[in-house]
Amino acid sequence: MFVVRPVARDDLPAVLALSERTGTGLTTLPADSERLAARIERSLASFAGRATAAEECYVFVLAETGGERRVVGISAIMAHVGLDEPWYNFRVGTLVHASRALDVYTAMPTLFLSNDHTGHSELASLFVDQAFRGEKNGPLIAKSRLLFIAEFGARFAPKVIAELRGRVGPDGRSPFWEGLGRHFFAMEYSRADYLTGIGQKSFIAELMPQHPVYVNLLPPAAREAIAQVHADTEPARAMLASEGFRYEGYVDIFDAGPTVECYRDAIDAVRRSQLLTAAVGDEDPVPDSVADDVLWLVSNRRFEGYRAIVVAASPVDGALPLPTHAAAALEIDDGASVRAVPLAPDDR
Repeated sequence: MFVVRPVARDDLPAVLALSERTGTGLTTLPADSERLAARIERSLASFAGRATAAEECYVFVLAETGGERRVVGISAIMAHVGLDEPWYNFRVGTLVHASRALDVYTAMPTLFLSNDHTGHSELASLFVDQAFRGEKNGPLIAKSRLLFIAEFGARFAPKVIAELRGRVGPDGRSPFWEGLGRHFFAMEYSRADYLTGIGQKSFIAELMPQHPVYVNLLPPAAREAIAQVHADTEPARAMLASEGFRYEGYVDIFDAGPTVECYRDAIDAVRRSQLLTAAVGDEDPVPDSVADDVLWLVSNRRFEGYRAIVVAASPVDGALPLPTHAAAALEIDDGASVRAVPLAPDDR
Protein backbone atom coordinates (compact mmCIF):
# COMPACT_ATOMS: atom_id res chain seq x y z
CA MET A 1 0.00 0.00 0.00
CA PHE A 2 1.15 3.56 -0.73
CA VAL A 3 0.54 6.75 1.22
CA VAL A 4 1.12 10.41 0.41
CA ARG A 5 2.88 12.38 3.14
CA PRO A 6 4.94 15.59 3.45
CA VAL A 7 8.55 15.24 2.34
CA ALA A 8 11.11 14.62 5.10
CA ARG A 9 14.74 15.68 5.28
CA ASP A 10 16.02 12.11 4.89
CA ASP A 11 14.01 11.71 1.65
CA LEU A 12 16.65 13.72 -0.22
CA PRO A 13 18.49 10.73 -1.80
CA ALA A 14 15.20 9.27 -3.07
CA VAL A 15 13.99 12.64 -4.37
CA LEU A 16 17.32 13.19 -6.15
CA ALA A 17 17.04 9.74 -7.75
CA LEU A 18 13.54 10.61 -8.98
CA SER A 19 14.69 13.96 -10.39
CA GLU A 20 17.41 12.21 -12.38
CA ARG A 21 14.75 10.14 -14.17
CA THR A 22 12.49 13.02 -15.22
CA GLY A 23 14.46 14.15 -18.28
CA THR A 24 14.21 17.73 -19.52
CA GLY A 25 11.16 19.93 -19.14
CA LEU A 26 10.28 19.42 -15.47
CA THR A 27 11.79 22.71 -14.35
CA THR A 28 10.61 22.56 -10.74
CA LEU A 29 12.41 19.27 -10.07
CA PRO A 30 16.07 19.89 -11.03
CA ALA A 31 18.60 17.07 -10.64
CA ASP A 32 20.64 19.18 -8.24
CA SER A 33 21.20 17.94 -4.69
CA GLU A 34 21.77 21.37 -3.19
CA ARG A 35 18.70 22.87 -4.85
CA LEU A 36 16.50 19.91 -3.87
CA ALA A 37 17.74 20.09 -0.27
CA ALA A 38 16.77 23.77 -0.23
CA ARG A 39 13.34 22.87 -1.61
CA ILE A 40 12.86 20.29 1.14
CA GLU A 41 13.89 22.80 3.82
CA ARG A 42 11.45 25.29 2.33
CA SER A 43 8.68 22.70 2.54
CA LEU A 44 9.55 21.82 6.14
CA ALA A 45 9.43 25.53 7.06
CA SER A 46 6.05 25.85 5.33
CA PHE A 47 4.55 22.91 7.20
CA ALA A 48 5.99 24.32 10.43
CA GLY A 49 4.31 27.68 9.73
CA ARG A 50 7.61 29.57 9.46
CA ALA A 51 7.57 30.42 5.72
CA THR A 52 6.53 33.76 4.24
CA ALA A 53 3.84 33.91 1.55
CA ALA A 54 6.57 34.19 -1.10
CA GLU A 55 8.39 31.09 0.21
CA GLU A 56 5.38 28.91 1.03
CA CYS A 57 5.76 25.57 -0.75
CA TYR A 58 4.38 22.15 0.18
CA VAL A 59 6.20 19.09 -1.14
CA PHE A 60 4.67 15.60 -0.88
CA VAL A 61 6.08 12.16 -1.56
CA LEU A 62 4.46 8.86 -2.47
CA ALA A 63 5.87 6.19 -0.15
CA GLU A 64 5.32 2.55 0.70
CA THR A 65 3.67 1.92 4.05
CA GLY A 66 5.59 -1.27 4.78
CA GLY A 67 8.68 -3.19 3.78
CA GLU A 68 11.37 -0.90 2.39
CA ARG A 69 9.13 2.20 2.64
CA ARG A 70 10.49 3.34 -0.71
CA VAL A 71 9.72 6.82 -2.00
CA VAL A 72 8.51 6.39 -5.58
CA GLY A 73 6.78 9.66 -6.43
CA ILE A 74 6.69 13.37 -5.70
CA SER A 75 4.43 16.38 -6.14
CA ALA A 76 4.18 19.91 -4.76
CA ILE A 77 2.01 22.97 -4.33
CA MET A 78 3.54 26.44 -4.63
CA ALA A 79 1.25 28.63 -2.54
CA HIS A 80 1.93 31.94 -4.35
CA VAL A 81 4.17 32.06 -7.43
CA GLY A 82 6.13 35.08 -8.55
CA LEU A 83 6.30 36.97 -5.25
CA ASP A 84 10.05 36.60 -4.75
CA GLU A 85 11.20 36.24 -8.37
CA PRO A 86 9.42 36.99 -11.66
CA TRP A 87 7.03 34.39 -13.02
CA TYR A 88 7.22 34.34 -16.82
CA ASN A 89 5.08 32.84 -19.53
CA PHE A 90 3.79 33.74 -22.97
CA ARG A 91 0.23 34.95 -23.44
CA VAL A 92 -1.11 33.85 -26.82
CA GLY A 93 -2.81 36.87 -28.32
CA THR A 94 -3.83 38.50 -31.59
CA LEU A 95 -2.73 41.64 -33.39
CA VAL A 96 -4.86 42.93 -36.25
CA HIS A 97 -3.34 44.75 -39.24
CA ALA A 98 -5.93 46.41 -41.44
CA SER A 99 -6.13 48.98 -44.22
CA ARG A 100 -9.44 50.07 -45.75
CA ALA A 101 -7.60 51.73 -48.62
CA LEU A 102 -5.89 48.48 -49.59
CA ASP A 103 -8.80 46.28 -48.52
CA VAL A 104 -6.46 44.31 -46.25
CA TYR A 105 -7.42 42.76 -42.93
CA THR A 106 -5.02 40.34 -41.23
CA ALA A 107 -5.34 38.87 -37.74
CA MET A 108 -1.93 37.69 -36.60
CA PRO A 109 -1.44 35.27 -33.66
CA THR A 110 1.22 36.59 -31.31
CA LEU A 111 3.13 35.72 -28.15
CA PHE A 112 3.47 38.36 -25.41
CA LEU A 113 5.89 37.95 -22.51
CA SER A 114 3.69 38.01 -19.40
CA ASN A 115 3.70 37.92 -15.61
CA ASP A 116 -0.09 37.56 -15.43
CA HIS A 117 -0.06 34.55 -13.07
CA THR A 118 1.85 36.32 -10.32
CA GLY A 119 0.37 35.44 -6.94
CA HIS A 120 -1.54 32.36 -8.11
CA SER A 121 -1.06 28.91 -6.54
CA GLU A 122 0.64 26.25 -8.66
CA LEU A 123 0.45 22.47 -8.79
CA ALA A 124 4.03 21.46 -9.55
CA SER A 125 6.76 18.79 -9.60
CA LEU A 126 4.53 15.80 -10.35
CA PHE A 127 6.52 12.67 -11.12
CA VAL A 128 6.11 8.95 -10.37
CA ASP A 129 8.75 6.29 -11.01
CA GLN A 130 7.67 4.44 -14.15
CA ALA A 131 7.74 1.08 -12.35
CA PHE A 132 5.05 2.28 -9.91
CA ARG A 133 2.61 4.12 -12.16
CA GLY A 134 -0.08 1.45 -11.93
CA GLU A 135 -2.50 0.73 -9.07
CA LYS A 136 -3.79 4.33 -9.04
CA ASN A 137 -0.49 5.67 -7.67
CA GLY A 138 -0.37 8.50 -10.21
CA PRO A 139 -3.86 9.82 -9.37
CA LEU A 140 -3.10 9.41 -5.65
CA ILE A 141 0.02 11.61 -5.60
CA ALA A 142 -1.57 14.10 -8.03
CA LYS A 143 -5.04 14.45 -6.51
CA SER A 144 -4.04 14.26 -2.84
CA ARG A 145 -2.89 17.88 -3.30
CA LEU A 146 -6.48 18.82 -4.12
CA LEU A 147 -7.73 17.41 -0.82
CA PHE A 148 -4.97 19.35 0.94
CA ILE A 149 -6.16 22.53 -0.80
CA ALA A 150 -9.76 21.71 0.15
CA GLU A 151 -8.79 21.33 3.81
CA PHE A 152 -6.47 24.34 4.03
CA GLY A 153 -7.94 26.61 1.34
CA ALA A 154 -7.13 29.87 3.13
CA ARG A 155 -3.43 29.21 2.55
CA PHE A 156 -3.83 29.28 -1.22
CA ALA A 157 -4.75 31.82 -3.87
CA PRO A 158 -8.25 32.04 -5.39
CA LYS A 159 -6.86 30.65 -8.66
CA VAL A 160 -4.72 27.52 -9.10
CA ILE A 161 -2.56 26.86 -12.16
CA ALA A 162 -0.46 23.99 -13.50
CA GLU A 163 2.28 24.26 -16.11
CA LEU A 164 2.40 21.17 -18.32
CA ARG A 165 5.54 19.92 -20.02
CA GLY A 166 5.65 20.87 -23.68
CA ARG A 167 6.51 18.79 -26.71
CA VAL A 168 10.08 17.47 -26.63
CA GLY A 169 11.60 14.98 -29.08
CA PRO A 170 13.32 11.68 -28.19
CA ASP A 171 16.64 13.52 -28.47
CA GLY A 172 15.60 16.00 -25.78
CA ARG A 173 15.24 18.88 -28.24
CA SER A 174 12.22 21.20 -28.08
CA PRO A 175 10.91 22.30 -31.50
CA PHE A 176 9.60 25.53 -29.97
CA TRP A 177 12.96 26.31 -28.39
CA GLU A 178 14.76 25.57 -31.65
CA GLY A 179 12.40 27.89 -33.51
CA LEU A 180 12.41 30.80 -31.04
CA GLY A 181 14.46 30.56 -27.85
CA ARG A 182 17.71 29.58 -29.51
CA HIS A 183 17.72 32.88 -31.40
CA PHE A 184 17.86 34.82 -28.12
CA PHE A 185 19.76 32.42 -25.84
CA ALA A 186 23.12 31.01 -26.89
CA MET A 187 22.52 27.66 -25.17
CA GLU A 188 20.74 24.33 -25.50
CA TYR A 189 17.15 23.93 -24.31
CA SER A 190 18.26 21.53 -21.57
CA ARG A 191 20.71 24.13 -20.24
CA ALA A 192 18.10 26.90 -20.10
CA ASP A 193 15.64 24.53 -18.44
CA TYR A 194 18.25 23.54 -15.84
CA LEU A 195 19.21 27.15 -15.05
CA THR A 196 15.57 28.02 -14.50
CA GLY A 197 15.15 25.00 -12.24
CA ILE A 198 18.00 26.03 -9.97
CA GLY A 199 16.65 29.57 -9.66
CA GLN A 200 18.87 31.46 -12.09
CA LYS A 201 16.13 33.33 -13.96
CA SER A 202 17.63 36.78 -14.48
CA PHE A 203 18.77 35.81 -17.98
CA ILE A 204 15.12 35.48 -19.04
CA ALA A 205 14.37 39.16 -18.46
CA GLU A 206 17.75 40.16 -19.91
CA LEU A 207 17.51 38.16 -23.14
CA MET A 208 13.87 37.36 -23.89
CA PRO A 209 12.17 39.54 -26.54
CA GLN A 210 10.10 42.31 -24.91
CA HIS A 211 7.98 42.92 -28.01
CA PRO A 212 5.26 40.63 -29.42
CA VAL A 213 6.50 37.59 -31.31
CA TYR A 214 4.56 36.93 -34.53
CA VAL A 215 3.72 33.23 -34.52
CA ASN A 216 3.50 33.03 -38.30
CA LEU A 217 7.20 33.90 -38.54
CA LEU A 218 8.20 30.79 -36.58
CA PRO A 219 9.10 27.50 -38.29
CA PRO A 220 6.16 25.10 -38.73
CA ALA A 221 7.42 22.68 -36.04
CA ALA A 222 7.61 25.52 -33.51
CA ARG A 223 4.12 26.77 -34.38
CA GLU A 224 2.65 23.29 -34.09
CA ALA A 225 4.24 22.81 -30.63
CA ILE A 226 2.39 25.75 -29.06
CA ALA A 227 0.08 24.50 -26.26
CA GLN A 228 0.95 20.85 -27.01
CA VAL A 229 2.13 18.53 -24.23
CA HIS A 230 4.88 15.96 -23.82
CA ALA A 231 3.64 12.39 -24.44
CA ASP A 232 4.27 11.49 -20.79
CA THR A 233 2.15 14.46 -19.69
CA GLU A 234 -1.06 13.47 -21.50
CA PRO A 235 -2.45 11.58 -18.46
CA ALA A 236 -1.80 14.60 -16.22
CA ARG A 237 -3.53 16.90 -18.69
CA ALA A 238 -6.57 14.60 -18.85
CA MET A 239 -6.69 14.33 -15.06
CA LEU A 240 -6.58 18.10 -14.60
CA ALA A 241 -9.24 18.58 -17.28
CA SER A 242 -11.53 16.15 -15.42
CA GLU A 243 -11.10 18.31 -12.29
CA GLY A 244 -12.08 21.50 -14.13
CA PHE A 245 -8.73 22.93 -15.26
CA ARG A 246 -8.77 24.65 -18.64
CA TYR A 247 -6.23 26.12 -21.04
CA GLU A 248 -6.73 29.89 -21.17
CA GLY A 249 -4.07 30.95 -23.67
CA TYR A 250 -0.81 30.88 -21.69
CA VAL A 251 2.23 28.76 -22.57
CA ASP A 252 5.73 28.16 -21.24
CA ILE A 253 8.40 30.45 -22.64
CA PHE A 254 10.84 27.59 -23.32
CA ASP A 255 8.85 24.62 -24.67
CA ALA A 256 5.39 26.25 -25.20
CA GLY A 257 3.67 23.69 -22.97
CA PRO A 258 0.20 24.89 -21.91
CA THR A 259 -0.67 26.39 -18.56
CA VAL A 260 -4.06 25.19 -17.32
CA GLU A 261 -5.99 26.97 -14.57
CA CYS A 262 -9.09 26.78 -12.41
CA TYR A 263 -10.55 28.79 -9.57
CA ARG A 264 -9.63 27.06 -6.31
CA ASP A 265 -13.19 26.57 -5.09
CA ALA A 266 -14.37 25.34 -8.49
CA ILE A 267 -11.90 22.42 -8.65
CA ASP A 268 -14.15 19.36 -8.69
CA ALA A 269 -12.35 17.41 -5.95
CA VAL A 270 -12.21 20.51 -3.76
CA ARG A 271 -15.86 21.40 -4.30
CA ARG A 272 -17.22 17.87 -3.83
CA SER A 273 -15.01 16.52 -1.08
CA GLN A 274 -16.82 15.49 2.11
CA LEU A 275 -16.07 15.38 5.81
CA LEU A 276 -16.80 11.87 7.06
CA THR A 277 -16.20 9.87 10.23
CA ALA A 278 -13.79 6.95 10.01
CA ALA A 279 -15.31 3.62 11.03
CA VAL A 280 -12.28 1.39 11.51
CA GLY A 281 -12.73 -2.39 11.43
CA ASP A 282 -10.52 -5.47 11.26
CA GLU A 283 -12.02 -6.74 8.03
CA ASP A 284 -12.17 -5.10 4.62
CA PRO A 285 -15.65 -3.51 4.84
CA VAL A 286 -16.36 -3.18 1.14
CA PRO A 287 -19.38 -5.27 0.05
CA ASP A 288 -18.87 -7.73 -2.77
CA SER A 289 -20.76 -5.52 -5.17
CA VAL A 290 -19.53 -3.70 -8.24
CA ALA A 291 -21.90 -0.81 -7.48
CA ASP A 292 -20.32 -0.28 -4.06
CA ASP A 293 -16.71 -0.97 -5.05
CA VAL A 294 -15.73 2.69 -5.48
CA LEU A 295 -12.20 3.94 -4.94
CA TRP A 296 -12.05 6.89 -2.57
CA LEU A 297 -9.28 9.39 -2.03
CA VAL A 298 -9.10 9.84 1.74
CA SER A 299 -6.95 12.14 3.88
CA ASN A 300 -6.64 12.91 7.53
CA ARG A 301 -7.21 16.52 8.53
CA ARG A 302 -3.83 17.29 10.03
CA PHE A 303 -1.58 19.95 8.56
CA GLU A 304 1.99 19.00 9.40
CA GLY A 305 1.05 15.32 9.70
CA TYR A 306 -0.97 15.17 6.48
CA ARG A 307 -1.57 11.69 5.04
CA ALA A 308 -3.65 10.54 2.05
CA ILE A 309 -4.47 7.14 0.55
CA VAL A 310 -6.72 5.48 -2.00
CA VAL A 311 -9.09 2.87 -0.59
CA ALA A 312 -12.19 1.01 -1.77
CA ALA A 313 -15.06 2.06 0.48
CA SER A 314 -18.78 2.69 0.71
CA PRO A 315 -19.84 5.51 3.08
CA VAL A 316 -22.98 4.94 5.15
CA ASP A 317 -24.77 7.75 7.01
CA GLY A 318 -21.70 9.96 7.18
CA ALA A 319 -19.34 7.15 8.20
CA LEU A 320 -16.52 5.86 6.00
CA PRO A 321 -15.64 2.22 6.74
CA LEU A 322 -11.87 1.73 6.71
CA PRO A 323 -9.80 -1.42 7.25
CA THR A 324 -7.23 -1.20 10.01
CA HIS A 325 -4.27 -1.03 7.61
CA ALA A 326 -5.83 2.02 5.91
CA ALA A 327 -6.39 3.75 9.23
CA ALA A 328 -2.80 3.00 10.19
CA ALA A 329 -1.55 4.56 6.95
CA LEU A 330 -3.61 7.68 7.68
CA GLU A 331 -2.41 7.60 11.32
CA ILE A 332 -5.96 7.92 12.65
CA ASP A 333 -8.15 6.07 15.15
CA ASP A 334 -11.75 4.95 14.94
CA GLY A 335 -14.11 7.93 14.98
CA ALA A 336 -11.61 10.39 13.52
CA SER A 337 -12.82 13.01 11.04
CA VAL A 338 -11.46 12.51 7.51
CA ARG A 339 -11.85 14.33 4.22
CA ALA A 340 -12.77 12.15 1.25
CA VAL A 341 -13.90 12.22 -2.34
CA PRO A 342 -14.34 9.48 -4.97
CA LEU A 343 -11.09 9.24 -6.91
CA ALA A 344 -12.80 9.35 -10.30
CA PRO A 345 -15.04 12.35 -11.08
CA ASP A 346 -17.57 10.00 -12.70
CA ASP A 347 -18.10 8.32 -9.29
CA ARG A 348 -18.91 11.60 -7.56
